[in-house]
Amino acid sequence: MENVTFDYPAWTVNDSDGLCNISLSPEEVLSHTYIHSIICAFGLIGNVLVMITYGFYKTTKTMTDVYLFNVAVADLIFVVALPLIAHNEQNGWPMGSVACKMLRSAYSINLYSGMLLLACISCDRYIAIVQARRSFGSRSHAVMYSRLICSAVWVFALFLTLPTLIYTELFEEHDLIELSSTLTCELTFKHRKTAELMKVMVPSLQMAVGFLLPLVVMVFCYSSIMCTLLKAHNSQRHKAIRVVWAVVVVFIMCHFPYNVTLLIHTVFLFMERSCEEEKTRLTVLATSRSIAYLHCCLNPVLYAFIGVKFRSHFRKILSDLWCFGKKYLYSARLSCGTSEVCISGLRTSEGSNIMSSFSA
Repeated sequence: MENVTFDYPAWTVNDSDGLCNISLSPEEVLSHTYIHSIICAFGLIGNVLVMITYGFYKTTKTMTDVYLFNVAVADLIFVVALPLIAHNEQNGWPMGSVACKMLRSAYSINLYSGMLLLACISCDRYIAIVQARRSFGSRSHAVMYSRLICSAVWVFALFLTLPTLIYTELFEEHDLIELSSTLTCELTFKHRKTAELMKVMVPSLQMAVGFLLPLVVMVFCYSSIMCTLLKAHNSQRHKAIRVVWAVVVVFIMCHFPYNVTLLIHTVFLFMERSCEEEKTRLTVLATSRSIAYLHCCLNPVLYAFIGVKFRSHFRKILSDLWCFGKKYLYSARLSCGTSEVCISGLRTSEGSNIMSSFSA
């Protein structure tokens, strides 16, 4: 039985030259490395702060809070795996088959869970604004329902990731020009029919569940929310409408190019392609995929830092960090004085100045 790889083969048919190398150029690899490093840095900082704020500082939880915490967890899983994925792609795959499966599955889990949770957030906001009379009852019941929904989303995301987890294997890729071989981590199949099925099913699930379904839900919910806000006589409605527009536009700008490119790639998968066409298609696919990755570091800004309540809790984190630094850099006498009241190592007068400097 022959092994058939799902990911793009290192060689493709060219009418004039026979075989050609379609791997990314060193310049493209370097640019993607820089982009992924920026995504990893900002995504790590933003999502960790969101988790700390909602996990330890925000005592009164809402359904959206629980959803945002889980979105941050999903994004954090991916940004932690991203540098390891990039390193292994550039240097072969020295980390073994278990790491191969886990790291390749990280993106799928983030995609399905993150996108579905964003759809849940839009539904929660729709019920709170458009269907204001409907309620999940008390706060404790609402939080319980949201946790059950999040658990169901995670189970569903893991189920959809099973094909990637099962079929991802280490594959020895041979360079027929350089007469060398490298160890890569790709979806690999022993039967051609299984390969043909998975080549269509995996990207189709990504486009349908990871993009189209959340997009339809978000467009419906946020369109209804905007109509309700336009009818409301509220001084803050214009700001709320701008936030709604930002959420939808950023989602489309990040994920639409990659999904369109993925659709085109899937359509041409079983057709004969020239070398130059395949090079161009894979370059566009890699670039649009990096743009889609950006969404994981924009989520904290769009869904958390814009909120006034979240910013107030975030200022509390900064004041506590300031206290922590003062405690170890200065003595208690210098940091608090002898006649002033110190809360968590910070003078109340100094704390109020810091708090006011971060006010909206």
